[in-house]
Amino acid sequence: MSKEKRTILSLVFMEKISGFMLLVIGVALAYYANNYIEYLGGIGPFFIMAGVILAILGLLMIISRME
Repeated sequence: MSKEKRTILSLVFMEKISGFMLLVIGVALAYYANNYIEYLGGIGPFFIMAGVILAILGLLMIISRME
């Protein structure tokens, strides 16, 4: 396997790992912000939305294909 192909594969692997981490962090943020929304006050919906956005970005990074 050429060095260029190995580099591309390692970048794809890191993209998938980063996407998984974003997904987990986003889901956890949305879940805990939803559970403790009464303590967060008015900023609670912001944290829920930020968690959902992070989860969507993580999913996009996981399912994206390099052409």
